[in-house]
Amino acid sequence: MLSVVSRPSLDPVTAGALALAVVAVSSSGPLVAYAAAPALAVAFWRNTLALAVLGPYSLARRRVEFRDLVRGAGRREGLLCVLSGVALAAHFATWMPAVQLTSVATATAMVATQPVWQGLIARAQGRRLPGLVWVGIGVAVCGAVVASGADFVVSASAFAGDLLAVVGGLFAAVYTALGERARVSISTTTYTTICYGVCALVLLLVCLVGGVPLSGYDVGTWAAVLALVAGAQLLGHSMFSFALRRVSATTVSVLILLEVPGAALIAWAWLGQLPRITALPGLALLTVGVAVVVLGGARAGRRVTPAPVPTDPTPLDR
Repeated sequence: MLSVVSRPSLDPVTAGALALAVVAVSSSGPLVAYAAAPALAVAFWRNTLALAVLGPYSLARRRVEFRDLVRGAGRREGLLCVLSGVALAAHFATWMPAVQLTSVATATAMVATQPVWQGLIARAQGRRLPGLVWVGIGVAVCGAVVASGADFVVSASAFAGDLLAVVGGLFAAVYTALGERARVSISTTTYTTICYGVCALVLLLVCLVGGVPLSGYDVGTWAAVLALVAGAQLLGHSMFSFALRRVSATTVSVLILLEVPGAALIAWAWLGQLPRITALPGLALLTVGVAVVVLGGARAGRRVTPAPVPTDPTPLDR
């Protein structure tokens, strides 16, 4: 018999946590666009500073777990954590430059294709996708084509930003797929610390090889970096995790999609940046398509004999 997980009703505190989380993740794109620094350098510092916050706590509380990942039976999971950190670095190295090439709204919508990529990765692994997921993938692809086509007509750099954001969504899906396997036997704190550390190291090497300056920025840029760490990197993730006690992962996944209009509104109010009118229909289709993919995967997971599809694919907090 299918067991149903019962959750208490939504209370004002949880609703407030969800609203705060949506605002926190929505601020990421506008902050990257505002920062007067190379996107790769911003990506490096946001992960390095997040590691500085989480690292001491993790090392103090999870020493045995870290030791097991290096020298014990958990070396396979340790390797998965490292690979996941590399994928996270690739995500930041593609999506964050995209925000500085195209509009915040378009870059945020394109990278939100992460659940679509997760579904396709699952299909490549031999899992069966339900029809509703394929419908959502089709709608999302059509929306991406329409939106990126509008940018292609206007600007080659904007079109390049669209492509980078889509690739960023792909790497976010790879990061999540690897993390899903690694976190079966290790804590979230340990996993996150290793991922941020590996991600920061990879980005540091890329910046050094590419001659990207890591210092010399103005006060406003450093404030933007700190806001990224406190908001999207730490607060957004924490508040969504807190809300999972009272709402389903599917609901959280759909709510995270509010980052698309949220980022657009913040960019408009703060930076005076509006998405191109010709791109709006495509962005709307893209967002609806991703929502259908999330809901379709969750529906498959609730069946008594479910199809082996990844349920509740939660987009990465950017």
